[in-house]
Amino acid sequence: MSNRMPEAKEQLPNDLMDLIHAIDKLPMEMQAQLRVPLERVVDYTRRRRKILDLIQEALGQLRLDMKYLMFDLEATKRERDAYKQSLDGE
Repeated sequence: MSNRMPEAKEQLPNDLMDLIHAIDKLPMEMQAQLRVPLERVVDYTRRRRKILDLIQEALGQLRLDMKYLMFDLEATKRERDAYKQSLDGE
């Protein structure tokens, strides 16, 4: 199982790491039976982490975009009010 251990930069949940270590201590024939399901769980966990990271990044970008839109809206309102005031003054 150790050949599927995560890279240092990629952290799997502690429970999954405990499971990997426990399986590594089993006899080889039992490890072989559990290798495919374990790899599926590890792959699923990695994909889920990547998806969550993408979602967090998208939400961060959305928040930034909303701030820019609010700034633009306020600037547009100020310009409108200034234009109305200049028309009323004529």
